[in-house]
Order: sequence, then structure tokens, then C-alpha cells
Amino acid sequence: MRQKASIILICAALAACERAEDPRGVDRDEVLLQVSASGRTDTRPDEARFTAGVETIEASAASASAANSRKMNAVVEALERMGIKGDDLQTQRIGMQRFDHGPDRGRFQAHNMIEVRVRDIRRAGDAIAAATGAGANVLSGPNLTVSDLEAASRSAYAQAYKAARARAEAYAQAAGLKVARVLAIRDEGSVGGPGPYPISMEAGTMVRTAAPPPPPMRPGMTTSEVRVRADFALAGN
Repeated sequence: MRQKASIILICAALAACERAEDPRGVDRDEVLLQVSASGRTDTRPDEARFTAGVETIEASAASASAANSRKMNAVVEALERMGIKGDDLQTQRIGMQRFDHGPDRGRFQAHNMIEVRVRDIRRAGDAIAAATGAGANVLSGPNLTVSDLEAASRSAYAQAYKAARARAEAYAQAAGLKVARVLAIRDEGSVGGPGPYPISMEAGTMVRTAAPPPPPMRPGMTTSEVRVRADFALAGN
């Protein structure tokens, strides 16, 4: 009786091994196919960021610092008057240096840089004009961005999966198989992205006017590209 019971247990164990799945998720009669694909979508930028600052050169560190602070406060006030909130103005760099060579030898240069976030891209040109008109003589940017990146990339992810599925169907058809199951979908993140478009003005070279015209701004389109990897189980027809 004990021998019969042992035989039954051994047979049951062998049967379980026969039905066991591959660690990757496919059954014994299936083929694993891993596919990577990308998807793209174009979204119009809705906000802009630029860096504005003031550089001043004076005979002493104290006078350079005082003059720089006065001019920088004027720049900030001009931006605030046009509606830029305090939370959208962030100091980036403050510095002081002494010139040991050249025509300004022995004099001091102070600089103060802030990043400006303009949440209405249509007013970005006006914000730049306000900053330069108030005394900013160093400028870089703008960097045109999409505020809700997650929403902008959703259709790109959908396109990426559709491309992966279509590629899997093509492989399956060529091999005389069919896509039986989707085993896994992995988000491989975004691919690159638009960068800033820098422009700069050296201290003392900018012609200031009481009301400088805003520079033309063309938001264009921002492309979001993402990648996904999908695992498919292929089986016979």
C-alpha cells in the first residue's frame, strides 16, 4: 500500500513539472517575443523660462554690490508689475569678482541672476522686454516647455504600445504563429527632449530704452518621444 502511494505521489510530481510555466511567463508550447517600440506626439508649449540678470562694475566691492542690488531690485519689480508671481522668480547665482588684468584692473564686478517662469507663453516676450527695460544686461533663454508633461506623453505611450503590438503581429505571422497573450509591458521612459535655446547679452553692450519692444516669440511644437517594451507569448494557429 505504501509503495502504491509513493508511485502516485511521484506521478503527480512529474505531471506538475510537465505543466510548469517558464520563469519568463510562457507555457511549454509558446514562444516568448520581446519587442521595444517608440511613440511620438507633438504638443504646443504653454510656458516659458528664461534667466535674467545684472552685471555691474564699480571701483569697490561695496559700491558694485550696492549698484547691482539696486538694479536687480528694479528688474524684479518690473516683472512683478506685469504679473509675474514671487514663486516664479528664483535666484540662480550671485557673485563678486575682482579684475586683476585688463582695462578694469583693480575694479570689482558683481552679478545676480534669476530664473523667470512665465506661465502664459503669450506674455514671454513682454516679460523679457520688462526685464531688459528695467536694467537686466545678461539674458539667456527662453526654454519653451509643456507644463503638464504627463498629459502630453499619454498619447505617445499609446502609440508606442500599438507599434509594439503591430510588430509582434508581424513577427507572429512570419513565423506561422499568433499572439496568444501579453505577458508584460515595461515603461522605458522618454527619449531625449527639447533643450533650451540660449541667447546672451554681455554686460554693457545692450542699448536700453524706456520701453523696449518685446522680442517675437514663436512657440512652435514640442515633440515628446517615449519607449515601451512589451513581452508577448506566441502560439501556433
